[in-house]
Amino acid sequence: MRGVRWRRVASQVGRSVAVWAVSTLTMLVLAGILPDFRLRSADGDSATDIAVTAAFGAGAFGLLSAVVWPLLVRLLLLVPALVLGLLVFFLNGALLLLALRLDPGERGTAAPETAVVVAAVMSAVASATGAALAVRDDDAYRRRLYRLSDRRRRRSGPPCPASPGTVFLQLDGVGHDVLLDAVGKGLMPTVARWLDIGDGARPTHRLIPWRTDWSSQTGASQLGILHGSNHDVPAFRWYEKDTREVVVCNRPTSAAELQRRAAGYAGHGGLLAVDGASRGNLFSGGAGQQALVLSIAGRRSRENRSRAGYFAYFSDPANAVRTALSFAAEVGREIGQSTRARLAKQRPRVSRGGLYPLVRAFATVVERDVVVAAVTGDMLVGRTAVYADLVAYDEVAHHSGPASRDAQKVLESLDRSLALIEKVAEHAPRPYRIVVLSDHGQSPGETFRSRYGLTLGDLVRAGCGLPVPRRAERTRSGTEARAAVRAALRIPVEEHGEQHRPTRRSEPIVLASGNLGLVSFPDVTHRMSKEEIDARHPALLPTLANHPGIGFLLVRSDEHGGVVLGAYGAEIPLADLEDNPGPLAAFGPGAADAVRRTHSFPHTADIMVNSFHDPADGEVLAFEEQIGSHGGLGGEQGRPFLLSPLGFSAPVDEGEELVGAEHVHRVLRRWMRESDGPQVPMVSSEERAA
Repeated sequence: MRGVRWRRVASQVGRSVAVWAVSTLTMLVLAGILPDFRLRSADGDSATDIAVTAAFGAGAFGLLSAVVWPLLVRLLLLVPALVLGLLVFFLNGALLLLALRLDPGERGTAAPETAVVVAAVMSAVASATGAALAVRDDDAYRRRLYRLSDRRRRRSGPPCPASPGTVFLQLDGVGHDVLLDAVGKGLMPTVARWLDIGDGARPTHRLIPWRTDWSSQTGASQLGILHGSNHDVPAFRWYEKDTREVVVCNRPTSAAELQRRAAGYAGHGGLLAVDGASRGNLFSGGAGQQALVLSIAGRRSRENRSRAGYFAYFSDPANAVRTALSFAAEVGREIGQSTRARLAKQRPRVSRGGLYPLVRAFATVVERDVVVAAVTGDMLVGRTAVYADLVAYDEVAHHSGPASRDAQKVLESLDRSLALIEKVAEHAPRPYRIVVLSDHGQSPGETFRSRYGLTLGDLVRAGCGLPVPRRAERTRSGTEARAAVRAALRIPVEEHGEQHRPTRRSEPIVLASGNLGLVSFPDVTHRMSKEEIDARHPALLPTLANHPGIGFLLVRSDEHGGVVLGAYGAEIPLADLEDNPGPLAAFGPGAADAVRRTHSFPHTADIMVNSFHDPADGEVLAFEEQIGSHGGLGGEQGRPFLLSPLGFSAPVDEGEELVGAEHVHRVLRRWMRESDGPQVPMVSSEERAA
C-alpha cells in the first residue's frame, strides 16, 4: 500500500516537473519572438542565466496562478460575467509581471500588453500539457477529477448512496426533427451512438417527441418541467392588469414570482427538492445547490448563490484563459458569419450588430463551459439529481436560422459537451443516467415587419384609429387598416353603443413572444370580451383577423365564453373546435386543447394573436426580430424531444402522446422513483420548516 502511495506521489511530481519544463520552454520561445519581452539584463547574459530566469519565471507564474488567482476571482464575483471574461487576460498578465519582478536577478521584463499575450499562451500550454499527461494515465485522470471536487465532497456530508443518480441536460431550443437531422448528418456522434444509428452497437437510449403548450418557450416549459405547473403562463411576456406590471420570464423578479406561484399550484418544492442541483436555469426546481439560476439572481443575501458557478470555474486560471480565448474567437466568428450573410444578401436575415456578438459568445462559450463544469462537479460529489440548461443553440438559431450552418456548428459543440459529461460519469462515485431533453423547438420564417413593413403594434394602433409611424402608414397593411376604421366608424352609433374616443391611458399594450402576440387594454381592469372590444374599436378585430400575416385570434365572448377568430368572418366557439377547427386546422392536432387551456388562465390577454403558419414548410412570422422563433403555435417550435436511457420505463404507453411540460414533469418524477432516488415531497423543506 505504501509503495502504491509513493508511486502516486512520484507520478504527480513527474507531471508537475514536465509542466514546469514545458512552460519554461514556452517562455524562452516567446522571449525570442516578442520584441517587448526579454529574459536577460541589458548587458547580456549567458544561456544558462537566461534559462534559469525562464525557469524561475515559469515556476513563479504557476505558483501565483495556483494561489492568488482563486482569491482574485472571488473578489470579482460581483463583476458581470461578460466583464469578468475580458478581465481574465489582464489579470493573468499582471500575475506574469509580478512573477518576473520576483526574480532576484531582475533580468525579466515585459511591456504590459506583451505580458497579457505571454500569460495567455503559457496558461493554455500548461493546461494542455497537464491534461495530456493525465489522460494517458486513467488512474491519474480519475484522481484529478476527484481532486477538483474534493472540497465540495467534504461539505456534502455522508457518502452518496449506491443507487443511480440522474442528470437532466436541456438543449435549449433544439427541436426533435432538428436533432434527428443533425444525427443523420454526423454532427452529433454521441447521440448517434446512444441511439445506435450507424455503428451497429446496441442502443442505450430512446428518443421521442413531445408537444409543448401554446406558450412554446423556456419560461413556460421549464417552469412546468421543474416545478410541475406552468398554469397562468400565457407567453414569454405579458401584462397583468391587477398589478399593472409586465411580467417577463427572463427577468429575475418575474422568475422568482413565477416560481413561487408554481410551487403553490403544484403543492411541492420541485423536481430537485431533495439532494438536487440546478445549473444555468430560469428556475431552481427546489434544488438546494443553485448556480447561474435566474430566479435567485435578484436577491442580495447569503443565500444568493447564482454566481457561485463562475467562481468554481474561473478559479482555475487555465479554464479562465481557455474560455476567454474561445470567447474572443466566437466574437470574431459571429462578425465574419454575419458579414458573409449580409454580403450574400441572404433572406430572411435580421440585424446581428451591436452587442449581439458578445451575447452570442457568452451563450455559446462562457455559459456552456461554466454549466458543464458545474454539472461534472455535481456528478463527482454524487448528487442525486442535476438539471442544467445549455442555451447556445437557441441563441444562435434566433439570428441565423434553426437549420443554418451556424446553428449546426453549435450542435456539434453541444454533442462534445454530452461526450464529456458521459466520460465524467465513469469516474463518479455512483452510477448516473443521462437524460437529454429540450424545452421547445424553433420555427423558421421571416419577421412580420420585414414582410409587411409594419409591426404588430403598428397594426393594432391602426385598427384602433390611433396614430402610427409614417413608414407604417405607407404600407398596404396600414392603408387597409385605416380604411377599415373609416368604414367601421360610419356604422350608426345606436348599433354599437357609445363610440370610444381613445386617450393615452387607454392605448393598448402590445407585446410579442416569438410569433405570439398579446394585446391588452390597461384602463379596463378585467379581461375584455369581444363585444366590449367591438364597441370600443369596431375595426380592430376584423383588421387583425383578416390580415394575411395572422393565423387566428383568441378573445373572450359574453355569448360563448371564448371564441377563435379567423379570416373571412370565421368565428368558432371554443366548445365547437373539435368538430370545426376553423383557422386552427393548419396548426395540427392538439392546437384546440392548447388554446382552450390558455383561455382558462387568469392573466390571458384581451386579444391573443397567433401568426400565420404554413404547414408545407413549417414557417411562421415572428412578431420579434428573429428568423428562428418560438412562443406560439406552428411548426417545429412546438415539437421538442426527450432522449432517455432504456433503463427507464417508456415515457408514455404505445399510441399515446407526451403533451405539455407538466406531463414531462410527471414522467421525470417517475424515473427518479425508479432509480430509488428521493421522492419529490408534497411540501418543500422550506415550507416544512416554516
